[in-house]
Amino acid sequence: MAGQTPHPNSLREPGMTSDSNPIANPSELTYRKGTEIYGENERAEYVYQVKSGAVRSYKLLGDGRRQIGAFHLAGDIFGLVIGGEHRFTAEAIVDTTVRLVKRQNLEMVAESDAIVARNLLNMTTSNLKHAEDHMLLLGRKNSLERVAAFLLEMDKRLTAAGVMALPMSRRDIADYLGLRLETVSRALSRLHKLGALGFADSTQRQIVLLNRPQLAGLDPQD
Repeated sequence: MAGQTPHPNSLREPGMTSDSNPIANPSELTYRKGTEIYGENERAEYVYQVKSGAVRSYKLLGDGRRQIGAFHLAGDIFGLVIGGEHRFTAEAIVDTTVRLVKRQNLEMVAESDAIVARNLLNMTTSNLKHAEDHMLLLGRKNSLERVAAFLLEMDKRLTAAGVMALPMSRRDIADYLGLRLETVSRALSRLHKLGALGFADSTQRQIVLLNRPQLAGLDPQD
């Protein structure tokens, strides 16, 4: 069974909240399900970390469609952007608590603290890698490959006791993968019939991966 992916860039770790740099200590806010945390084109004044819950970052396209760029889960950093404005809107998927630290304060600390500077660089690099991976995911030829890749990604980040409790809806998944809602449902049903996964509850958000090699075979990396 895959374990949860560690989150080494925690705002609580030494170097981000050291006694010598109390200015970087984060505060906490809680957002109800569906509440906007920040909007597209708003000034990027804070850096955030999910303490509990889940967040989606998305853009509304010119034709009214929504493209989700990332899901931020417990421990994940988000809101760290290049430039002064957010390019995406961030919204709580479920009731969510986030830690936040003023970006200006964090940058001031980074100027004199090499550990903080390295952490910020690691976060930026991680965000760029995710954007590249997501671009490749959207380039997959068929829906089954995209859904398989999504499940394997969530398996690394969410698995506890063998069950993935997905906080996001199928509509969210569809908007993340660039697919129609019905296509995602058909792909999940197909994977269920193939024996690659099982459903642990009636909502079908609690998923058990029964055959990871089979899913990996549908998720070509090159």
